[in-house]
Amino acid sequence: MADTSERIHQLKIDRDAPAARGRGRLWLVLPAILIVAVAAWWFLLRPGSGAVSVTTDTARRPPSIAAASSVLDASGYVVARREATVSSKVTGKVKEILVEEGMRVDKDQVVAYLDDVTQAAQLEYAKAQAEAARAGLAETRAQLRAARLERDRLRDLAARKLTSVSSLDAAEASYDALAARLETGEENVKVAERNVALAEDQLSNMTIRAPFGGMVVSKNAQPGEMISPVSAGGGFTRTGICTIVDMDSLEIEVDVNEAYIQRVRPGQRVSATLDAYPDWQIPSEVIAIVPTADRQKATVRVRIAFLERDERVLRDMGVKVAFLGTELAAEPQQEIEGVMIARDAVNEDADGTFVWRIRNGVVERRSVTVGGSPDRDRLLITQGLAVGDTVVRSAEAPLSAGQRIRTN
Repeated sequence: MADTSERIHQLKIDRDAPAARGRGRLWLVLPAILIVAVAAWWFLLRPGSGAVSVTTDTARRPPSIAAASSVLDASGYVVARREATVSSKVTGKVKEILVEEGMRVDKDQVVAYLDDVTQAAQLEYAKAQAEAARAGLAETRAQLRAARLERDRLRDLAARKLTSVSSLDAAEASYDALAARLETGEENVKVAERNVALAEDQLSNMTIRAPFGGMVVSKNAQPGEMISPVSAGGGFTRTGICTIVDMDSLEIEVDVNEAYIQRVRPGQRVSATLDAYPDWQIPSEVIAIVPTADRQKATVRVRIAFLERDERVLRDMGVKVAFLGTELAAEPQQEIEGVMIARDAVNEDADGTFVWRIRNGVVERRSVTVGGSPDRDRLLITQGLAVGDTVVRSAEAPLSAGQRIRTN
């Protein structure tokens, strides 16, 4: 009977067990809820989430008075009048290259070696042929000396009627034959020596030298590749070792609209500004006006020389030029005090003229003094800003001092 009661008790539902299991599941769910909450706070309430999106401009140094008052503006590129892709006279395999991009080389400096095993063997063969020709010439000279002695002896005997005329004739013929052989041998020696010189030239062609001093701007081949003075091999053969540019030959080429070419003349002073260094005015001068026009673009090419050399000037750099008038070119160029910023970065209200200057991701109101408008799209600020300051040009929402911003 006791066994039956115990079995019935085992069938009773334990109502406290689900609560215990629920509390176990809660400890597993809580970390997930915490992670979701942190992620939601980061994406919705993170610092800077209320930042205003803006576009910016940088305060730059203004151009000189002469450049600002130019008679004509144009843009072009820095080009080199003297540059060459160094190749070889013959087809060969590159053995060693001694230059890298950015390296300066002198005239006749070795830039590469080609595999010269075959050429060296040909030179040795040519030298051996020359030695054989000289040896044969020495032998012929000895034979000619003996034939001359024999001829002279027979002439003396024939004068005393002690030998036959036929013997003298044979000696004379032998001497003449050896004399002709000697001339042939001398010519053969000259030919052999010229073959040696040709083989030496072919061997020297396996050493590639710089045609002039300059800067290596590109390296076009690697050891083990084939190189040829002409394109061959279906594109697997290089046609050059490297490209060398004479940095002293750098100049500016610009295309001037033919409607304004009358404003340009040879010898005219020019103010040049590299796109990479907008605050650097380079004094220049017109070299020549190329006497032809481009009918497609209606432009005339103008060559301009730098009056000052600087290592910062590189080939293919973009450059803007201002052609100066006669009076301005004769006067020393002065600098305008202040900085230039975009016209739409300047604001006005009841308190005066100001800009929003950006510092450490926030904006601050900065009162400024406008000095003029040397440029159609930019204003001159004489007080309140320094070169390099970043200002707000436009914003997607109204700004206030201390407002965090986000640049586009």
